[in-house]
Amino acid sequence: MPFLDIRVPAVLVRIDRNPFHHGTLGAVRSLGRAGVEVHVVADVTGSPVRQSRFVSEMHPPPPPGASAPEIAGVLRRVAARVSRPAVLIPMDDASAVAVGRMRDELMPGYLLPQQPDALAERVADKAELAAVCEHVGIPHPVTLVPQSAAQATAAVWRLGLPVVAKWSRPWLIPAGSGLRSTVMVHSAQQAQALYLRSAEAGSRLLFQEFLPPGPDLDWFFHGYADRSGAVCGGGPGRKQLAWPRGAGLTAVGHWTPNPQVQALAERLTGALGYRGILDLDFRRDSATGHYHLLDFNPRPGAQFRLFADASGLDVVRAQHLDLTHRPLPDPAPLPGRAFVVENYAPLSALRRRSGERELAWYARDDRAPGFAMWALWCRHVALRLLARLRRPTPVTTSARIGRQPGAPTSLTDNQKASSC
Repeated sequence: MPFLDIRVPAVLVRIDRNPFHHGTLGAVRSLGRAGVEVHVVADVTGSPVRQSRFVSEMHPPPPPGASAPEIAGVLRRVAARVSRPAVLIPMDDASAVAVGRMRDELMPGYLLPQQPDALAERVADKAELAAVCEHVGIPHPVTLVPQSAAQATAAVWRLGLPVVAKWSRPWLIPAGSGLRSTVMVHSAQQAQALYLRSAEAGSRLLFQEFLPPGPDLDWFFHGYADRSGAVCGGGPGRKQLAWPRGAGLTAVGHWTPNPQVQALAERLTGALGYRGILDLDFRRDSATGHYHLLDFNPRPGAQFRLFADASGLDVVRAQHLDLTHRPLPDPAPLPGRAFVVENYAPLSALRRRSGERELAWYARDDRAPGFAMWALWCRHVALRLLARLRRPTPVTTSARIGRQPGAPTSLTDNQKASSC
């Protein structure tokens, strides 16, 4: 296990209110097991994370929709309570962008990577990422950003249906709006309806060429770019099972050597001068064999613990070691290691397999979060099922007479389909 400087605490910050964010628990355990004092700035009311024995102290998070200066104000108050410089690790895009913007204001109380100004915001913005990939020469799906409803229609016809619609800054989507960060678009009418909600979403709508998913096509890369620019603490992984299927988070992943993905990740971080933790999503085009970058997350991915190597190094430990000027151990990869999120892949969690494996929630040395997760998850599923049973089924004209062949599906139809 890397010898971390336990005199230096860590502060994890997350603005997203998702109680099932297993990445936060993974970071708490990784640092806590190494003897680091771990502070969590997040809303974990009822969340399994607060049950972890490795949490030193919980702190109230910024309110939803807080500005970067407001987030910085909360973090300065936490720094005053911690009373000594701490390694700060954002756990979602909103906090990563805010920390990037307010880096100079936060520096007295926190240790942070020497990141170029606004780079985290630039790569997290899905419209900006398309331009970044074009500049660096990284394959990326063809992306169009319409400036009017008419251009939205033209974009989907140019790309060919179906297309992928994304909000460029999904962390700005208001809670309860019903909008999703990503949705499949099957008609021009649906494209127009989405575009007309741009002001509500808080960012630009973009349309992307659809690359079909399939076996061995979905890949990700986690790493930490240290002060010299070297990428360590992670590697390439293959997404075996996603939730929701085909387009969601990694429910089952495997550490799988892939020189092409590794080279793309290192070329991208080198060209940008990126420093810090990164999580990249790739999809291989089955027709050309090229790996296209879909997302660049400037923070730990929820499944980052997949890449805990034989020395115990992962991306959050790599950041702590680097920022406290401790030597990083030589890489000791564990190809074939698996990561399973129990509530999204229960059968995979129960299935015995050979080789290294880590569960997202259950751990022998920290059992309480796993038990709490199942209690919370069962309640969550029961409430969702009850809501569906109580939801009235409207009888529309198209339902009475039958939908005409080739007629476009509505926005609501597609959102429901994508959430199943």
